[in-house]
Amino acid sequence: MAGLSRPLETELTFPVRTYDIDFAGIVSNIVYVRWLEDLRVRMLERFYPIEPLLARGEGPLLARTEIEYLRPVRFGSTVRGIMWAAGHGRAVFDLQADFEVAGETVARARQRGVFVHYGRMQVMPLPKELRSQMESAPASSRQQGG
Repeated sequence: MAGLSRPLETELTFPVRTYDIDFAGIVSNIVYVRWLEDLRVRMLERFYPIEPLLARGEGPLLARTEIEYLRPVRFGSTVRGIMWAAGHGRAVFDLQADFEVAGETVARARQRGVFVHYGRMQVMPLPKELRSQMESAPASSRQQGG
């Protein structure tokens, strides 16, 4: 993962498996959602372990996922996924991800989430420790308010 430079940047590789393929012989759109989940979980493991939050009944909740599919991916390919913090507000965070095959971007994704108290399902401010790690996001990409 040398050379990673964006806030919370995380990278994983995903070999395309037979169960990732749809009837047309390409990676099913839903597989990208699973890969986004894998990237987000890895990001939290690396930068902000979630166990202490869960012990308090708090944690992240996704509000939106958008994926732009640029090129089909076929069985036998290895997909490189890169995710990073694209911005944040007081209570929201934005993540961005690119998926590449052989250096070519095949899909782009964006996710928005919040942290909540699970028992009350009440939105809470981003944890201070996580917010400080996201502070290196370019000012133009930071979300205001929220």
